[in-house]
Amino acid sequence: MSDTSAPQKYRRILLKVSGEVLMGDTPYGIDTKTVQSVADDVAEIVKSGVELCLVIGGGNIFRGMAGAAKGMERSSADYMGMLATVMNALAMQDALERIGVETRVQSAIPMATVCEPYIRRRAQRHLEKGRVVIFAAGTGNPFFTTDTAAALRAAEMQCDALFKGTSVDGVYTADPKKDPKAERYDRLSYMDVLAKDLRVMDASAVALMRDSNIPIIVFSIKGRGNLLSVLRGEGTHTVVAQDRAAA
Repeated sequence: MSDTSAPQKYRRILLKVSGEVLMGDTPYGIDTKTVQSVADDVAEIVKSGVELCLVIGGGNIFRGMAGAAKGMERSSADYMGMLATVMNALAMQDALERIGVETRVQSAIPMATVCEPYIRRRAQRHLEKGRVVIFAAGTGNPFFTTDTAAALRAAEMQCDALFKGTSVDGVYTADPKKDPKAERYDRLSYMDVLAKDLRVMDASAVALMRDSNIPIIVFSIKGRGNLLSVLRGEGTHTVVAQDRAAA
């Protein structure tokens, strides 16, 4: 069992998980074992005393931009993608509550019979009470990604850092799955990410993190216990901050 008593660097964080991560080894949808593994990691963080909120993408079910590329009207496709994030949020809420972690889902698109509407002060109060808050339905507007939603919620919740859990262990010079010579960055500035078009998050999300002075930590969430390790400053990851020295 991991030692959760070690001192933490952050008081409140936002964890952004891509929808594709929840597929596990399946080609589509939600793999319950993978969802439970992420939930177990989140539970460790909460037990350590860190306040945590979540944004989960919807790409394992439906991606708005992909739908638009196939001829769908972009706004309609994006709204479908937002609904996919609600499904993922409910799956994660179920997994967390089954292991005793109090969780609230707040949707940017009101759906009162399913979850709470997004209310900033209520969300902050949930976090202060030690509950996990999952923000669903993106920003509630088409043409904005869940990366931008994560950056926005991190700023609104006054988070100390945004942790982006992906299938790779940081930011690379190229796609490590396609280029074996790709090298991982330990530290980057926001301007490095934007100038080199590294695709850590979309440009608007990176710019918002820069303006809010909130660091982005990119790591692989696929390994059990990786989140807690990276939270302590250990493990393999990439930090994006105002400048390389401060990252």
